[in-house]
Amino acid sequence: MMNRQYSSGSSRTDRKTIEKNRREQMKALFSKLKSLLPHQSSREVASLPDELDKAVNYIKKLQINLEKMRKKKDSLMRVAKIIKNNNAGFVGGLNDGGLKSPQIEIRELGSALQVVLITRLDCQFMFRESIRVLDEEGADIVNASFSVVEDAILHIIHSKIGESAPTAVAARVSERLRSL
Repeated sequence: MMNRQYSSGSSRTDRKTIEKNRREQMKALFSKLKSLLPHQSSREVASLPDELDKAVNYIKKLQINLEKMRKKKDSLMRVAKIIKNNNAGFVGGLNDGGLKSPQIEIRELGSALQVVLITRLDCQFMFRESIRVLDEEGADIVNASFSVVEDAILHIIHSKIGESAPTAVAARVSERLRSL
């Protein structure tokens, strides 16, 4: 009988020790998670579920930001590729004569239209004309940006076109821009 009680007591002690170790490990992991989150200046102590909700929301926010940055990186990589590919249009490189003619690339992305225009520094009218054509075709300009690369300007225009016939609008815009 005595062996049974000793065995039962030992088993109970083992379970208590295991549970205590588990709690300590969870506490250490939670502390590590909390240290990775932005510091909250709130003086009140949040409950464990609230802290975990904050962690989940913060991770989701980071995932969204990461996806935005990946898209931006992809866009910049496409621009770099365009510049690299258009170096063939330069006579003797960027500083020795510049572009032979403006380069235009148009991408239809569903109801969005992206116009990439590479011009010489003295061809600013191409940008204005591109904006005018997009406006006349009913496109709403969402964003327009530019970068100067030596003696060339890279313009990127993002616009939203109507849902009814985006392919037709994109084709008209492309035809009109290429005729400039």
